[in-house]
Amino acid sequence: VQNCKAKVKTYSLHSAADFKARIMEESFEGMDLEIDGREVSVQFVGRFNVSNLLAVYGATVMLGVEPQQALVLLSAQKPVNGRFEAIRSKEGVTAIVDYAHTPDALVNVLTTINEVLNGRGQCWTVCGAGGNRDKGKRPLMAQEAVKNSDRVIITSDNPRNEDPQEIINDMLAGLDSGQRRNVISIVDRKEAIRTACTMAQPGDVVLVAGKGHEDYQIIKGVKHHFDDHEVIREAFGID
Repeated sequence: VQNCKAKVKTYSLHSAADFKARIMEESFEGMDLEIDGREVSVQFVGRFNVSNLLAVYGATVMLGVEPQQALVLLSAQKPVNGRFEAIRSKEGVTAIVDYAHTPDALVNVLTTINEVLNGRGQCWTVCGAGGNRDKGKRPLMAQEAVKNSDRVIITSDNPRNEDPQEIINDMLAGLDSGQRRNVISIVDRKEAIRTACTMAQPGDVVLVAGKGHEDYQIIKGVKHHFDDHEVIREAFGID
C-alpha cells in the first residue's frame, strides 16, 4: 500500500486515520455512531459492521458525495436477510437469526451479542453442523458455542445424507463433562428453537445459527421447507 501510486486513505475505530468512527450506543436493533464528528443511526450491529460501514462512507466521500449525504445513505441501508436479524418477543426475549456456520463466524456473532448484552441477560445458542461437509469443524462449533454462551442447544442443520444424531455426536465429542452441563441436544431443529425461545427469560437473547436466509432443510437427501424466522415467530406467538 505504501508504494501504491493511487491515493491511499485509511479508516479505523481505534487509531488515527483519515476516516474515524466510534460506537455511541448499541442495541439489537442497530447502533448510534459518530463518524468524523457527525452522528448517524444505522440498522446494523457489531464492530465488524462499523468497519464495513466506515469503508463504504470513506469510498463514497472520495467519489465526491458530501459527508452529510453519505451518512444519510448509510442510515438507509438494511442488513442482508438472515445476517444478525433480530426478532423480539412481546415478553422481551430477542432472537437473532444468523447464517454463521463456521467456528470463526459463530465467535464473531456471539462476541457481538455479548457486547450488547453486557451482562444484562443470558445468551442461548441453537446451532448444528451440516452433513456431508467438513467433520473437523463439528467439535469446534460446539466448543465455541459453549465458551461464548450461557446455554447451548445442539441440533440439526442440513444433515443431507448423514444421520443427524451422528453429526450431533461428533459435535458433543468436542466437549468435556463440565462443558456438557449447560448443553442439551435435540435432533428436531424446530423443537430445539421452540425450546430455547420458551425457556429464555425477558432480557435474554436466543441465537439461532447456521441457516440464516435459507428456507429449507435437507434431510436424507430430500429438501423440505424450513424457515428459522417462521419457527421463532410461531414460538413467540407473533405474526
